[in-house]
Amino acid sequence: MKALSLFVVVLLTCGSLAQAKTSLLLIGNKSEDTLSFVNTATLEEVAKTATGRGPHEVVATPDGRTAFVANYEGPGDSISVIDVPAHKETSRIELGEHRAPHGLALNRAGTKLYATCEKSQTVIEVDVESKQIVRSFNTDKKGTHMLALTPDDRTIYTADIGSGTATVIDLQNGEVVTHIETGAECEGIDVSPDGKQVWTSNRAADTLSVIDTATNKVVATMKCAGFPIRVKFTPDGKRVLVPCAKSNELAVFDVESQQEIKRVSTGTAPVGVLVEPGGRRAFVAYTGDNTVAVFNLETMEVTDKIPSGKQADGMALATFSE
Repeated sequence: MKALSLFVVVLLTCGSLAQAKTSLLLIGNKSEDTLSFVNTATLEEVAKTATGRGPHEVVATPDGRTAFVANYEGPGDSISVIDVPAHKETSRIELGEHRAPHGLALNRAGTKLYATCEKSQTVIEVDVESKQIVRSFNTDKKGTHMLALTPDDRTIYTADIGSGTATVIDLQNGEVVTHIETGAECEGIDVSPDGKQVWTSNRAADTLSVIDTATNKVVATMKCAGFPIRVKFTPDGKRVLVPCAKSNELAVFDVESQQEIKRVSTGTAPVGVLVEPGGRRAFVAYTGDNTVAVFNLETMEVTDKIPSGKQADGMALATFSE
C-alpha cells in the first residue's frame, strides 16, 4: 500500500511539473524597438518589452529563461539580454567596435552566444555567464548577415549578402577556413539536423544552394523564384521552408529530391521563419503585415495569424518551468 501511495504521489508530482511548463514565442518588432511575448497555446500576446534599436534576430537559452536580441540599428550597437519569465529586458551587451549585430546562435549548452556583426564583417563569441566578448572572427566579406551553427558546435557558416558567399569558421581551431561562392545576395542559411548539409537562399539570384559540409563545396543549386530570403529545416531534416519576400509566398522543398513541393500564398513580405521542436507547426513573420502566421506542417496550410508589433522579423521559442 505504501508503495502504491508513493507511486501515486510521483505521478501527481510529475503531472504538476508538466503543467508548470510555459512556452512563449518571442517576436522581434524591428520598426518599434520591442520584443513581443506570445503564448504558444493560446496564440495571444501576454507582454511586450523595449529593446535596443532595430531588433532583428532572437535566440533563447536551452532552459528558456534567458533570450538575446540583436539590435541591428546603431548607434550604440548592442545585444539585449531578456529575462523571459519576467517579460523584460534586463541589460545590454555593448559591442564596441563590432557593428550592426544581426544573426544569432547559441551552442547546445547555452554557454556561448555567437553573433554576426555586419558592418564590421565579423562574427563574435560571447560568454553567456559573463556577457563578455571572448573571441571574434573577421570574415572579410560584405554583409555578413545570418549564421548557422553545426549540431556538434564545431563550425559556423555565415551568409554574406554583399559578397554572395558563405563563410566557414572552424571554432575548435579558431580560424576562418574558406569562403564558398553560392549566389547573388546570399542571405538565408541553415544547417541540416544531421549536420551534413547547409542550405543557403540567394535572394537576388532566386536560387538555393546546397553545401556538403564534408567538402565545403556546393553540390546542388535549385531555382526558387520570389526573392528567397530565409531557409529553415524541419526537425526531421526532410523539408526546408523558404519565405519568398517579394512573391509573398512560403515555398516548401523536399530535401532528398531537392524539389519544390508546395507554395503557399501568405501575407506581405514573409521573412522570419521558425519551426517548433516537435515539427508540428512553423511560424512565419510577415514584416509588411505586422503579423506572424501559424503554418501547419502536416496540411501545409496557414491556420492562424498572430498580430505583432511593427515589422515582425526574428523569432525564438522559449519553454521554461514556472
